[in-house]
Amino acid sequence: MVQQRSMSHAVESSTLADVLERVLDKGIIIAGDIRVKLVDIELLSIQIRLVICSVDKAKEMGMDWWVNNPIFRREEDHKALASSLASIEERMARLETSFTKKEIRSGQLVSPSQDVRVP
Repeated sequence: MVQQRSMSHAVESSTLADVLERVLDKGIIIAGDIRVKLVDIELLSIQIRLVICSVDKAKEMGMDWWVNNPIFRREEDHKALASSLASIEERMARLETSFTKKEIRSGQLVSPSQDVRVP
């Protein structure tokens, strides 16, 4: 006598957004090692560690390397740099204008190939 089994199907479906939210919330780690050897001499060794998670989860795990990294400066630092850059650009424009006025008064024209040095 053969018993028939019924197949069950998933009633619930997940969208890509649901899956992504779960992965970011829980986190996922992918690790792998690649080694190339020739006659017992290791020529190449690559270790791959990939962590995919949300920023909050990373902080919770102690992986907040960007906090002390100088590349990721605070907004105030960016504003100060932008202000300094604007000041430098303004000075350059004034300097360029004063050179142009002096050249016109003296009747000298400077060709683009000549090197103009600022005293």
